[in-house]
Amino acid sequence: MPILLAGDVGGTKTILRLVEFSPPIKLQSQSLPVDALYEKTYVSASFSDLHLMVEEFLVEAGTQLGSAPSIKVACFGIAGPVVERRSELTNLGWSLNADLLETKLNIPTVALLNDFEANGYGVLGLEPSELSTLQTAVPHPKYPIAVIGAGTGLGEGFLIPENGCYEVFPGEGGHADFAPQTSEEYGLCQYLQKRDRLSHVSIERVVSGIGIVSIYQYLRDEVKLAPESEEVSAAFDAWRKGKETHTHPQSPAAAISKHAMLSQDVSTNTGEDNTDKKDILCERALEMFVQLYGSEAGNLALKILPYGGLYITGGIAAKILPLMKKGDFLEAFLNKGRVSTLLKKVPIHVVLNPKVGLIGAALYAARLGSM
Repeated sequence: MPILLAGDVGGTKTILRLVEFSPPIKLQSQSLPVDALYEKTYVSASFSDLHLMVEEFLVEAGTQLGSAPSIKVACFGIAGPVVERRSELTNLGWSLNADLLETKLNIPTVALLNDFEANGYGVLGLEPSELSTLQTAVPHPKYPIAVIGAGTGLGEGFLIPENGCYEVFPGEGGHADFAPQTSEEYGLCQYLQKRDRLSHVSIERVVSGIGIVSIYQYLRDEVKLAPESEEVSAAFDAWRKGKETHTHPQSPAAAISKHAMLSQDVSTNTGEDNTDKKDILCERALEMFVQLYGSEAGNLALKILPYGGLYITGGIAAKILPLMKKGDFLEAFLNKGRVSTLLKKVPIHVVLNPKVGLIGAALYAARLGSM
């Protein structure tokens, strides 16, 4: 069987996978006609260019497999825009060109996809065990599929069924307006406008990793909801020092999410007073984040009516799954006035597999290799 190379290329790490596949391949829902042969994760900054990493990977793969693999097609999901088969990863100093990669790697066909586009194809290859369902409904194969994912930013896109398979179309919905609905959300919007001197506040500024931080800062500094814990304060101090020294430490979003989840665990205990263990600031910040996430997912769903399903990807949702399932997300998703009933027909799933982009790159490469 022919072999393909799939890659998930990020600023921090890159995952490469060799896959054996059986043509012809059609990108249909719940189809994964590929078998992984070898996979490895690399620190992206350890290489000056992607082709050098791939060359090392292929040598190692050949040693493991007993012979050098002959690759028919490759596809790389890139954490950045792809224009005319080119992509710039400025934080790595990489300038990727699919035509040059074909020549340097001696691979007949190389494709580059935006990472969120790869996520879109990836949802077609997920098993039921790799999903957590927030709203159960019967999927309709003739309707679109929507994908939304909060991580470093907010990605949005959709899949359209065509001739028995799907085509992915990435969008820039994360840069659409943040539309506050409550006095608390209006206050958050005004806080961001004033603090960051913004004439336009996008939804990505509140539904993303940095959005969690901004919501927390608003509740801490403007609303003065509760005192800050020592642990979260230390996370903010490390973050500030890292920005000053350009060492890029972990965002306080991780600490806020961690303490929100711990606070949520305390809230579910009964029969004892755990008030002193709760982190009200972190808990409320994540509650607001989840509500805003649900509201924006509902906005996306209204625009394309994805009765084929709405999939929530990105690096955040799966990590805060208990809060996503608590009900605030779905309540905000459905809070669309007189057309709310339309959204009750949309199947909603949180993607649990963090390698969905790698799966998408493999599926797309398999289709190219079948042409």
